[in-house]
Amino acid sequence: MRPVMVAFLCWCASGAAQDQNTPRDAAEVRRKFEVRYVAADAVYINGGREAGLVEGYRLSVRRLKPGDAEMAAVEVAEIVVMSVASTSAACEIKSKVMPITVGDLAYVAPEDLETMKVMKVSQDVRKYAQVVSFTEGDPLDEEVRKYIPRPQSPAINRVRGMVSFEYNTINDRESQTLTSQEGMLIRADMTRIAGSYWNFTGYWRGRFTSYSGNANITTIDDLLNRTYHIGIFYNNPESKYTMGFGRLLIPWATSLNTIDGGYLGRRLNKHFTAGIFGGTTPDPTAWNYNPNRQIAGVFNYFEAGSFDGLRFTSTEGAALTRIHWNAERQFAFTETSFSWKRYVSVYHNLEVDDYVPGRFGNTESGVKPSRSFLTVRVQPVSFLSFDVNDNYFRTVPTFDLLLLGTGLLDKYLFRGWSAGAHLDLPAHVSLYSSMGISSRDTDPQASRNMMFGITFNRLWGHIRGDYRHSEFTSGFGRGGYDAVTFTREFSETLRFELQTGKQDLHAILSSQHQTVFVNSNVDWFFTRHYSIGGGWNLYRGGTQNYDQIFSRIGYRF
Repeated sequence: MRPVMVAFLCWCASGAAQDQNTPRDAAEVRRKFEVRYVAADAVYINGGREAGLVEGYRLSVRRLKPGDAEMAAVEVAEIVVMSVASTSAACEIKSKVMPITVGDLAYVAPEDLETMKVMKVSQDVRKYAQVVSFTEGDPLDEEVRKYIPRPQSPAINRVRGMVSFEYNTINDRESQTLTSQEGMLIRADMTRIAGSYWNFTGYWRGRFTSYSGNANITTIDDLLNRTYHIGIFYNNPESKYTMGFGRLLIPWATSLNTIDGGYLGRRLNKHFTAGIFGGTTPDPTAWNYNPNRQIAGVFNYFEAGSFDGLRFTSTEGAALTRIHWNAERQFAFTETSFSWKRYVSVYHNLEVDDYVPGRFGNTESGVKPSRSFLTVRVQPVSFLSFDVNDNYFRTVPTFDLLLLGTGLLDKYLFRGWSAGAHLDLPAHVSLYSSMGISSRDTDPQASRNMMFGITFNRLWGHIRGDYRHSEFTSGFGRGGYDAVTFTREFSETLRFELQTGKQDLHAILSSQHQTVFVNSNVDWFFTRHYSIGGGWNLYRGGTQNYDQIFSRIGYRF
């Protein structure tokens, strides 16, 4: 009996020693994850609930060259976890200084990393030997679970954001008028509001009043502001329902572009989600942009696989559109994606219209494709990737051509097949290019298009510079542009950005041919909560010539 007692006491002592060591071991949590897939406004990383991630965690995306030390990683973007599975997570892109690519590393923010350690310690610090088997739970575990203190999730009631009041003047050189405007800027990141699963995130900037002059002049800044997203979202992992309202993308059908409205989805099971959506279409970068359009539809979404291996998703749906509430289109749409780790990814979206003579003012008949986009991306090594694309429009695109030189419309410059490459070189330099053939049914022969650029991520210290050149002939016109962008973050308190470019465009939807523009912006957080900023914009075009000066004062919380 005595040997048994001695062995039992030794086992208890070893268990106590293990308990004392558990907090240190449990604190060793995973702090970095790899980007496995990049969508329009979201990325997917190879870590999820099992690694300690929860909705609302912030991560910093960095790019590390082969052979470089971790301290040499280049800042790429900031993302926020919005949906978590067991071994993967979907993250929303909050801000970025360069495009995110597969293979980039996402690092958990320091404050969230500390929370992950605390949560892991609280879950693992006390362990009990199970001496008896039970058919329905373990009473010891249930008792321990009941009394163990559990820290509140950091996402609960986390409120971050900024509110700024702006004043700007626009000197319209065509009409020789001066316009003064007042407005507001809001950045918000509010998660798990009042302990619920409602979140309010995004960015918005708008003007409230205008005095004298041409109050209806539309500047590049006004158009860029319409490309941002802000809204309130409900995402409960334990609920079958998810929804969102505001200026947003439909998560399962991003090819429909931004809408001012909302969506409601219901998870039917692990693989299927069905839902509805509706709203207006404010995005000037949409291929069929019309600010007076209303859209509503239904969809069904299917997903399978894992980002660690093979993954497949598919969305099918139908929608109706109206312009000033007068019938316009009825169409079906699909989105399909396939990926294998970081090596291969395929994406395709298709819109098919149902034309009935006399209905909605149609003169055609039958089912015909109106929009198709296919891209195949191959990344054999982390620093080199290739892509092949096919782009098709049945009608002339109607996006706002004022944004051409900003690079936001590059995906529409090729109608037909194109191919491109992206190469990361030493010294934090990247090269990228795309070449293709653009053809229309009425063209006697196809035309060749090209685009190339170079990015310096460490130009003169911490300045990031990018140069891009494009020449194209497409369904909406022909021409080319050059654009240069400089960004400098002196610290977390001071940021400067400058973009300049020129474009030569001959288009059926625009009378502006040669254009030169300069956009500048600076933000300075002179205290922890208060900031001032401003900038100067210049635009010289055929029918639009103006100078814009703006200033703002803001409060960060």
